[in-house]
Amino acid sequence: MPQLAHWAARQPDKLAAHFPDTGEAVTYGALYARARQAAQWLIGLGLQPGEGIALLLDNRPEFLEIAEAVRLAGLYYTPLSIHLRPHEVAYVLQDSGARLLIASPALAPLASALVAEGAVGDRARYALGEGIPGYGSYEAGLAAQDPAAPLPERPVGREFLYSSGTTGLPKGIRRPLIPYAERDAPEWDMTWKSLYGFGEDTVYLSPAPLYHAAPNRYVYRTLTEGGTVVVLKKFEPALALQAIERFRVTHSQWVPTMFVRLLALPEAVRRGFDLSSHRGAIHAAAPCPVPVKRAMIEWWGPILWEYYAGSEGVGTTVISPRDWLQRPGSVGRPVNGVSVHITGEDGEEVAPGVTGSIRFSGGPRFAYHNAPEKTAACYDDRGRATLGDLGWLDAEGWLYLSDRRADLILSGGVNIYPAEIEAVLVQHPSLAEVAVVGVPHPEMGEQVHAVVVPRAGAVPEVAALEAWCRERLAGPKRPRSWEIAAELPRSEAGKLLRRLLKERYLPAR
Repeated sequence: MPQLAHWAARQPDKLAAHFPDTGEAVTYGALYARARQAAQWLIGLGLQPGEGIALLLDNRPEFLEIAEAVRLAGLYYTPLSIHLRPHEVAYVLQDSGARLLIASPALAPLASALVAEGAVGDRARYALGEGIPGYGSYEAGLAAQDPAAPLPERPVGREFLYSSGTTGLPKGIRRPLIPYAERDAPEWDMTWKSLYGFGEDTVYLSPAPLYHAAPNRYVYRTLTEGGTVVVLKKFEPALALQAIERFRVTHSQWVPTMFVRLLALPEAVRRGFDLSSHRGAIHAAAPCPVPVKRAMIEWWGPILWEYYAGSEGVGTTVISPRDWLQRPGSVGRPVNGVSVHITGEDGEEVAPGVTGSIRFSGGPRFAYHNAPEKTAACYDDRGRATLGDLGWLDAEGWLYLSDRRADLILSGGVNIYPAEIEAVLVQHPSLAEVAVVGVPHPEMGEQVHAVVVPRAGAVPEVAALEAWCRERLAGPKRPRSWEIAAELPRSEAGKLLRRLLKERYLPAR
């Protein structure tokens, strides 16, 4: 695919990115020029092709220029989640082999704490802008470079991403660098272009942190197509709608919890924005409750595209808005020549409608970095890969998600899927969000516990919620205990952090 250099030469004055929260904007010419200087700086520090750096950054222009600099210098960059604990950061830095850390002044307290707690070790560390005490100056490093100096012909660098760490330590996925001679070759997965219609006229809204896989990749893909990205510092419902109107956004990406918050806006606010430019709203990362998605389609029109995939890249399913309206709840059928299988405990494929392990075949193989045992656990003896999720296929091969295997509740020998219970509860008129987990029980092993977040102004009664469940769920699936909370613990990508909920109910050690 074309690199940033192509667009910097062809349309240097076109805006590559807007950052509405700070009012900053950067052209293709300026972005590429800064990226070249940053690449020269990294190479000058002695980093060799295939080595890596780590980033502790909020959503700001330097994120884009450093990511491009890494590609030019033939390196890897590992964005760090601001929600990782110090021991997790230390693990990622060690496991990835990152040679240095670049941090943002907006995250100075966290950056300083990581140094104080030994997570950074003796790695070189640099800070953007006004700097951070104890960190070198990124700006000084760039200022010392000759903008006209040629860059060596190195392989194309790339991201080296780690899982969000919702269960256990994060897992890294380090893909091979692209040889310099193949730098313009297309990606294996081009659904973002063939199905969603990304192109030179795309204006892509990213309301999520750039350190997460999907926003990171879709921002990059927009830039490689010569489009414009609009990057919000964080998701705020009204500001996101305002950005669609102001910048004439054509494409965007969301997670279901964002939809919930958008729908919670007063009707007058929701209808007060001109969203007519918006032709493709993509969502993934977590199952979307049917009533939530239906309400979004009624509001935005049939522009919601959903996909199911993982950072591992073993396979993807996609469903168009019109197909979803005919099959509510489905996450689609496989694309790119991949096949999807549902297997039982014995590894054999099960009948349509039966829940089992979701496995892909025909896609590229992957490996978790420095974790052969975790990689092996993702593949069966026939080479089919799983992301650890459970689901089922209908008679026509459309995939429906049930849950993650790690989230299953085993109560009295019965497998209970939290997502099924959550899908029932979230339809209650007094509830905005729901999370279901298994909590220890002396006789049953685990019992079902529901954590619910009320809608604005609502006061849910447990008795009413229990009655709702009695009408819609079998006995073992009904929650035995309840908690009314102000919010659920989620990552900034919208993923529910069940680990944090479960930890509340573990026996004291």
